[in-house]
Amino acid sequence: MAIPEMAMGAAVPAVIGGNFWDLVTQSTFFSLLIITVLFGLSVVSWAVIIWKWRLYRRILADSQRFRGLFRRGRGLADCLATLTLLRHLPHWRLLEAGLREAASFTGQNRGGASGANHGFDLTPDQKRAVADTLERVTQEEMGRLEEWTILLATTANASPFLGLLGTCWGIMNSFVGIGATGSASLVVVAPGIAEALMATVVGLAAAIPAVVAYNWCVRKLRQIHDELSGLALEILTELTRENAREAANLSRAL
Repeated sequence: MAIPEMAMGAAVPAVIGGNFWDLVTQSTFFSLLIITVLFGLSVVSWAVIIWKWRLYRRILADSQRFRGLFRRGRGLADCLATLTLLRHLPHWRLLEAGLREAASFTGQNRGGASGANHGFDLTPDQKRAVADTLERVTQEEMGRLEEWTILLATTANASPFLGLLGTCWGIMNSFVGIGATGSASLVVVAPGIAEALMATVVGLAAAIPAVVAYNWCVRKLRQIHDELSGLALEILTELTRENAREAANLSRAL
C-alpha cells in the first residue's frame, strides 16, 4: 500500500495546481459563479472608492476657501458673484438657491423691484420659507453626494456571506467525494477544501476595503452636512441683518 499512498501524495499538487489561478480554473461552476460575483463587486466598489475619495477631498478642501470668502463678503449678492469660481460646490448651490428665493420674495414685496442689489425685504413667514428652501437644497445636495455609497455597504455586508456560501459548497463537495470514493485521503478532500478557502479569501478581500471605505464616506458626508447646515444658518442670519438695515434705511428716508 505504500506505492499508492505515495502516488496520491504526488497527485495533490497536480489537482490543486499550486497557485490561485489554477484553483480558479479547476473550481466547480457554482464556485466560479460566486467568485465572479465577488470579483465584480470588488471592482465596482474600488471604482466608487476612488471616485468618492477624489470628490469628497476636493469638496472639503474648496469649502474652506468658500467659507473664508463668504465671511469676508460685504453682502450676500456680492458674495454670490465673488464665489462664482466655486460653483461646483454644494455650498454655492445652497447660497444661490437661498438668495434666489429671498430676491423673489423681495421683488413681490416691492412691486417687482429686485432685491439682489438693494438689500432684502422679507416678512417672517417669507424668512421661514427661505429656511425651508435651504433645508430642501441641503437634503438634495447630500442625496447627490451619497449616490453609490450604498454599493459599498452592500459589498461589505454581502461579500462575507457569499464567501461563506462558497465555503459551504466546497466542504459539501469534499464530503460528496469522500462518500463516492469511500476514501478520506488528501486527494479526495483537498480540492473541495481549496475551493472553500478560496471563496472565503475572495469574500473577505472584497468586504474589508468596502467596509473601511463606507465608514470613511459616512464620516466625510457628516462633515459636509454639518458645513451645509452651518452655512444655511449663516445665510439666514445675514438675510436678517440685511433686512434690518433695509428697514432702518426706509425708516430714515420717511
